Amino acid sequence: METVLLGTDESIFKMKKLILTLLVFAGLQGLYAQNPTAKEIIQRADEKSRGLSSQGIITMTVVRPEWTRTITMKTWSKGREYSMVLITAPARDKGQVFLKIKTEMWNWVPSVDKTIKIPPSMMLQSWMGSDFTNDDLVKQSSIVVDYTHKLLGREKIRGMECYKIEMIPLPDAAVVWGKVIMWITMDGYDQWMMEYYDEDNKLVNVENAYDIKQMGDRKIPTSIEIIPQNKKGQKTVMRIEDMKFNIRIDEGYFSQQNMKKAR
Repeated sequence: METVLLGTDESIFKMKKLILTLLVFAGLQGLYAQNPTAKEIIQRADEKSRGLSSQGIITMTVVRPEWTRTITMKTWSKGREYSMVLITAPARDKGQVFLKIKTEMWNWVPSVDKTIKIPPSMMLQSWMGSDFTNDDLVKQSSIVVDYTHKLLGREKIRGMECYKIEMIPLPDAAVVWGKVIMWITMDGYDQWMMEYYDEDNKLVNVENAYDIKQMGDRKIPTSIEIIPQNKKGQKTVMRIEDMKFNIRIDEGYFSQQNMKKAR
């Protein structure tokens, strides 16, 4: 049997070829990581913001020219299909619960001891008098699957280098917007700014994110504001006070029976 030593010319050549192949592969992998597609960017941002599941405490402040109103809530979610919100303040709204299972949504109103089903036609209506909609609350529509995605370039927004992505709704998607422009931070894949346009390409709402903080196992923006463009002096600010991700929570927790027991 002939033994081939590592020091022979043929062996050295084969070793160099293998190393070169590995370096090229690693370089391509790095290139792909540095240049993700528009959909990959949106998917990473979406997965980061929601996690596999979450549990948190949120304060929402509705600002109007004549008054300001603050609502505090507890939230639970699992994937895109399950979510629940319990209103804890103010007193007049305390105890209300909103439940979403897949494409259906209900509202438990303790003052009248009644569960009201919210029809699809009302998903885009104002939630609790704010500038957020019912759909914003439960995220029935998906920025990943309900839109096409086009990378428009890169842009610096409030000190953060961002990917700028245009999203056009698919023909059969249950989405009210004619177009959405989203800025995703390049460093952390955070949803940093969004512009919502109607079907006539008129800018309707601008959404900004601020205050990146550690929440559970990740850093995320903890303050989100929506500013309507045709309503002077009006906005809504959502502040995340606490949020834990990827916690163990059974799908059975999200049930109409459990709405009355949520604490």
